[in-house]
Amino acid sequence: MKTLTITLEHCYGIKKLEAQFDFKQKQKVYSVYAPNGAMKSSFAKTFKDISEGVLSSDRIFTKRSTIRSITDESGKDLESDSVFVVSPYDEFFGHTEKTSTLLVNEALRKEYEQLHEKVETAEHEFLVAMREEAGMSKRKPLPDVKKEISLAFTSSSESFYRALTRVQPELQDEVKTPWQGVKYDIIFNDKVLKILSKKDIRDILADYVTKYNELIAASTYFKQGVFNYYNASSIAKQLASHGFFKARHTVRLNADEPLEIASMDQLEELIQKEKNQITNDETLKKKFAALEQQLVGNAECREFRDYLDTRQDLVPMLQNIDALREEIWKSYFIHRMDCYERLMGEHKKAQKRRREIEAEAEKQRTQWEEVIEIFNERFFVPFRLVAKNRIQVMLGDDKMLSLGFIFQDGHEHADVERDSLMQVLSTGEKKALYVLNIIFEMEARKKAAKPTLFVFDDIADSFDYKNKYAIIQYLHDISLEAPFCQIILTHNFDFYRTLESRGVVAYPNCLMAVKKEGKISLQRAAGIKNVFVKDWKHAFCSHHLKRIASIPFMRNLIEYVSGEQHPDFSRLTSLLHWKADSQSITQKHLDDVYEALFGQCPSKHDHPDQPVVDAISDAADQCLAAEESINFENKIVLAMATRLSAERFMVEKIADEPFLSSIAANQTQKLLERFKRNFAQEMTTIRTLSQVALMTPENIHLNSFMYEPIIDMSDDHLKRLYQHVCNLPG
Repeated sequence: MKTLTITLEHCYGIKKLEAQFDFKQKQKVYSVYAPNGAMKSSFAKTFKDISEGVLSSDRIFTKRSTIRSITDESGKDLESDSVFVVSPYDEFFGHTEKTSTLLVNEALRKEYEQLHEKVETAEHEFLVAMREEAGMSKRKPLPDVKKEISLAFTSSSESFYRALTRVQPELQDEVKTPWQGVKYDIIFNDKVLKILSKKDIRDILADYVTKYNELIAASTYFKQGVFNYYNASSIAKQLASHGFFKARHTVRLNADEPLEIASMDQLEELIQKEKNQITNDETLKKKFAALEQQLVGNAECREFRDYLDTRQDLVPMLQNIDALREEIWKSYFIHRMDCYERLMGEHKKAQKRRREIEAEAEKQRTQWEEVIEIFNERFFVPFRLVAKNRIQVMLGDDKMLSLGFIFQDGHEHADVERDSLMQVLSTGEKKALYVLNIIFEMEARKKAAKPTLFVFDDIADSFDYKNKYAIIQYLHDISLEAPFCQIILTHNFDFYRTLESRGVVAYPNCLMAVKKEGKISLQRAAGIKNVFVKDWKHAFCSHHLKRIASIPFMRNLIEYVSGEQHPDFSRLTSLLHWKADSQSITQKHLDDVYEALFGQCPSKHDHPDQPVVDAISDAADQCLAAEESINFENKIVLAMATRLSAERFMVEKIADEPFLSSIAANQTQKLLERFKRNFAQEMTTIRTLSQVALMTPENIHLNSFMYEPIIDMSDDHLKRLYQHVCNLPG
């Protein structure tokens, strides 16, 4: 990528932006300073759309026609995998991580999570179906259902999928569901199972089963383990529901004398008669009564006893309660085979793709070790990263690298889990951990020699200075890599300046976003390298606006060198606050202050007797006519003129010279408080004056390294405020 030509219209709030980036230099990096609300997040979001292969739009005015043309030097659109957008921390961590394993890159991580999500969806549907089949209350948590299934087919309560897989072959040829409809909790609760485990109960059950088997063996039509009366009832219902008898078919029952059955009623009557011969047997009834007498100890057992009255076919199965449990669950599975097969299909697909992802992650495990080393060496956080299973990965026992965290406090250290660690880290420290993934992405692309445009959206926001410098150093390293280009977006002016001073971005590639009438333009930066010393000091005698804008800076220098008691400090203060002598300070006085600070003044002002406050008003009027731009001097002049006019207005309205003379600090605020007391009914005026107190102080009290608020403030905002103050009613 040699050049990048951008034309955007109606992309997430950007009405219009046209720009070109030249990446033919050795360091293919641009930085863009963009105050909050200007274009930064919208610009990054548009590039993220490209990386994800989706269209861009205007979120609010959705019917507006969007233009998104981002092409290289040959006029070709950027490919999605050639763009990587580093989003702000909060946005990146907006979702919940479902795994603590760090995969090879974010795309694989998301796919890994989606595999689990699909399985979890199918699992939820299956467990709900099983709860319904078992007749369980909805208050019964689904995890309990998983445990019951796991215990039915394995020796563990945590082997759900092993249980489902183990029983799968047994379900292939099985079509019967003899225990479908059985109320699971009535049988399999702790109190009933405890009773059934007693020896006397087992003896009664053994006698019952012996007699039951004798009666089945003597039955005309039923045969033990082949055709009992439950099977017969099921077959009767199936035949009837499929119109077998309506079609005038018959069923032939083999016995001593074969019997032709021609109707549903005839078949049911015969089955019931055969059942009655068994259940009404006096010996069997006595044995069942003996069993019932044992089941009166508590409510659960009595409920079980009553249930057996309706399902005596369960009694023979109670001798082997584990086998019965298996058979009941298998009946449930067969009856809801659609849910079972869907879950097993998703589970199988997920397992297969998981192995593929793990294989790909295994190939890049050494890159992870490099990233961990970079992170531990450069970032200042109270923990160190370790590869917990590095040896296992190298041996092939584990396919996924698992990170461990060692928290350090002086000479003491302790292993901590990620969740616990996150609770004690600051926002900047958490974001440093987030940057780990970004570094990995860069290292992976570097190793693959993948040409990539990285778009960084405030990557250093919330960092302390040590980690901010670590990021800057890493960005510098990346800037030297042949296949990489970078566009670094930020609203932090100190970070922006440091990118240039540390050689990450060449001065010509430092841009500033300027917004006018909705259109965004990217202009060459100004004032990165100490605008006061390198520009305004030399332009003091030749540039009207820069002369006025230098007043706060010179005042700061006097404060540093001579203190607030110096007469020149007081004189310049009277040009920032309305004082009794403000009107009497002339251009000659200003020249004298300059000479006292910097030596010989290159030239004297043409009108030495002109009051400086009048010059400030003239300069502000000049700023009103100027176009929106980056120039700091306009904003400082407007801020100075606004506050002087507001204070002069309040002083004249309050008309209390002793009160004014008593103010030693925070003059604007104290005048406003007094004005509110004296003129409480003038609400419109108070609102305007409150805006002055809110917007102007940080723009005027500058020094050589803290002037970010000036850039953040729009020319238009200051112009409107100055005009409102000028139009205050007298």
